[in-house]
Amino acid sequence: MQLIQESARLQAVEYAIRGPVAQEAQRLEAQGTPVMHLNIGDPAAFGLNGPAALVEAVVQRLQTSQGYSAARGMSEAVEAVMQRFRAHGVDAFDSESVFIGNGASELIIMATQGLLNAGDEVLIPAPDYPLWTAAVAFAGGRVVHYVKDEASGWLPDLEAMRRQITPRTRAIVVINPNNPTGAVYPKEVLEAIVSLARQHDLLLFADEVYDEILYDGTRHIALAALAGDLPCVTFNSLSKSRRLAGLRGGWMVVSGDQKLTTGYRAGLLLQSSMRLCSNITAQHAVAIALSSEKNDIHDLVSPGGRLKEQRDKAWELLNAIPGVSCVQAQGGLYLFPRLDPQMYPVSDDEQLALELLREEQVLLVHGSGFHWPGNDHFRMVTLPPVEMLEEAIGRLERFLSRRRK
Repeated sequence: MQLIQESARLQAVEYAIRGPVAQEAQRLEAQGTPVMHLNIGDPAAFGLNGPAALVEAVVQRLQTSQGYSAARGMSEAVEAVMQRFRAHGVDAFDSESVFIGNGASELIIMATQGLLNAGDEVLIPAPDYPLWTAAVAFAGGRVVHYVKDEASGWLPDLEAMRRQITPRTRAIVVINPNNPTGAVYPKEVLEAIVSLARQHDLLLFADEVYDEILYDGTRHIALAALAGDLPCVTFNSLSKSRRLAGLRGGWMVVSGDQKLTTGYRAGLLLQSSMRLCSNITAQHAVAIALSSEKNDIHDLVSPGGRLKEQRDKAWELLNAIPGVSCVQAQGGLYLFPRLDPQMYPVSDDEQLALELLREEQVLLVHGSGFHWPGNDHFRMVTLPPVEMLEEAIGRLERFLSRRRK
């Protein structure tokens, strides 16, 4: 019998967050070597569980979670998403524009599969959240990365983005607050992106999973609220701000002129129907969480809150390492530090991450894994308690000291 191989579409897909370095960490742990995981934004892994009242309310609904729902989602969950979206200043949508999914990740894959034909282009930021690049490649599309400027606080270069648009371009991806850089885009940048999309009849994809994880008075503006009648697909989930990543509860809203997206939304409904429905327990959680007036994430990101203290300490310790610099994150759960190439002439940052893992048992993600065009960055999560961050960054400093020119 001939070898059974992966499809050609999958051969074009990369996903570094769970790639070879993470697989090596699993091998080391299987041998009994403890590893400090600073690679994935899983709040529960660091003792940051979901709000107790929310979890208890979901538990109480398990008895009513045994059957299927409508393909788009339970009416209670859809209505809760609609109310939240309207509270963010978005009106150009209806109940047939809302889709509940098994996390935002599933919905991103559905959204790209439903849009792209072979060779269609999508503008995606660099550094990116690599699922976006993987999803576009898996759908047969061509990824065009637009580079963000570290010196400006990781804002996109709008003129460079404009030059990258071609007749094959179908959409622009905006990750705001940004993973991995922590940037939160000001209104004028978002308006410029909307203007660019409007000039070229492009769909907007707005990944806003971290929209409530904001620091130092930073304000998040929903891209759809600025887009008006321009078609915009917004993604969000319970994974981060409600810290319920394992429930896999997410939602997607197609806003803008509904006449322009009738066919596209029909395709999304078809895909939703093919998987019957998303997880019912998670749908209950979406309905409960979004209907609640209070979200304790705001306490965690405020002065004295755990997430803010961890972000501040990690940023301080990283910048204290010779040859390491880091832009402070305005939102999200990550930092994206830079290694001075004169001090650390790295030719293969994935190999560097592998060596750090083997020598110091610290697992980070190399910057090129986020499609950054260089070997001089890495991403780390700021979810661990302060004492763990101190230990991990101390090990990183020790590792870098052995490689410093």
